[in-house]
Amino acid sequence: MKTDKVIKHIVSWLKAYADNAGIKGFVVGVSGGIDSGLTSTLCAMTGLDTVCVEMPIHQAESQVNRAQEHIAQLKERFSNVSEERVDLTPVFEGIKGQLPKEEDSALLNLSLANTRARLRMTTLYYFAGLNKYLVAGTGNKVEDFGVGFYTKYGDGGVDLSPIADLMKSEVYALAAKVNVPISIQQAAPTDGLFGDSRSDEDQLGASYDELEWAMLEQDKGKKEVDFVGREKEVFKIYSRLNRANRHKMESIPVCEIPKEYL
Repeated sequence: MKTDKVIKHIVSWLKAYADNAGIKGFVVGVSGGIDSGLTSTLCAMTGLDTVCVEMPIHQAESQVNRAQEHIAQLKERFSNVSEERVDLTPVFEGIKGQLPKEEDSALLNLSLANTRARLRMTTLYYFAGLNKYLVAGTGNKVEDFGVGFYTKYGDGGVDLSPIADLMKSEVYALAAKVNVPISIQQAAPTDGLFGDSRSDEDQLGASYDELEWAMLEQDKGKKEVDFVGREKEVFKIYSRLNRANRHKMESIPVCEIPKEYL
């Protein structure tokens, strides 16, 4: 990959989109992860206002520290970067206290995790609305179009997606090039939605390198029967997630009324 050209292309694309929309800046949720680290840096490189929003909800200290390190670094490098910090923990606890409890703890935990993501989306759009900015998404290609590893109307609720055509390996390559902090580059990817130490790989059952491989193999027309051992297992994981989360990756289905009924 020609990283310099890709970086320049994304930055130009972001600036052109904002200019054409009559928008003067971006809002980015910064989590201390590689995707938000790269996205916020690319937005900052446009020269347009870039608001980095940190939104902890029972967040691990290591995640908070990485997010704050990154934001401080960006503010030193770019005069157009500002920050907001909104502790959503009491908001989350308030909502949780009003909701009925379910006996199925796995479904309850997943529903609450998605609630966290949707609270953050609402917060980002609050700042976007105040400033007439665009919410920049932080999803990559494997997450957004491969396994659907995001929350519908949560981190999937954005105005534009600057890195969604990049594989995770390419995200790392660009992040290194634009000097995202080493602590973020070396951290295990996590969505941070469960309040514990589980990583993305723990949840998905495969690493991003493995899922990236499976996505490319599926694009070639390969099937599960074409593989054995760990490759077969990974391809099966990828295929299952791709099918299960297809509803996130396609347009909302609309019930079309036959013309003769109108």
